[in-house]
Amino acid sequence: MSFTVICFDCDSTVSKIEGIDELGKRAGLGAELADLTHAAMNGLVPLEAVYEQRLALIKPNRASIDWLADLYIAEQVAGAQAVFAALLGQNKQVHIISGGLRAAILPLARLLGLSDEQVHAVDIYFHEDGSYRDFDRHSPLAKTGGKAAVAAQLGSGGRLALIGDGKTDLEAREAGAYIIGFGGVVDRPVMREQADVYVTEANLKAVLAYL
Repeated sequence: MSFTVICFDCDSTVSKIEGIDELGKRAGLGAELADLTHAAMNGLVPLEAVYEQRLALIKPNRASIDWLADLYIAEQVAGAQAVFAALLGQNKQVHIISGGLRAAILPLARLLGLSDEQVHAVDIYFHEDGSYRDFDRHSPLAKTGGKAAVAAQLGSGGRLALIGDGKTDLEAREAGAYIIGFGGVVDRPVMREQADVYVTEANLKAVLAYL
């Protein structure tokens, strides 16, 4: 099967961490935030029900976002750089689509060879002193159905595959995406049951066989 556009989730797919959960741990709210993320990623509650709540609890400042950016890179999944290099070398259109915070994901994406325009995530805003102000409340990726909307825009020029680990990634099927479930970091039953194909290897190179 040949795909023109290949999209990756970020958290628990390209990097081993769940970014907002890590910010929660740093703020002393680890267990509470992890429960909210678990509920959203397993389809127990809609994403918008927890998105604003998590950020309002954490109030991440600019320094914490810089810290998270470094952690995304340090915890990247084995094989990630090789996979992106292989796909970009074949002139594939490669993107990251994430409900995470864009400013924290951009440095990892650049390391993987992507331009900032190839990263679709949620913008975060700060006051002049670097303290948390708000997030982009108009971003489709902060609510249910967002990945389908972004995939529909990106996939108009050819067949699209999306690699991810959770319920929100399955939404892209509404836009005609072929869903490759990645269970190498977290094995979510909803993805194992509903993805078009599912891989459990801890190395991202496992997805290349299906691309």
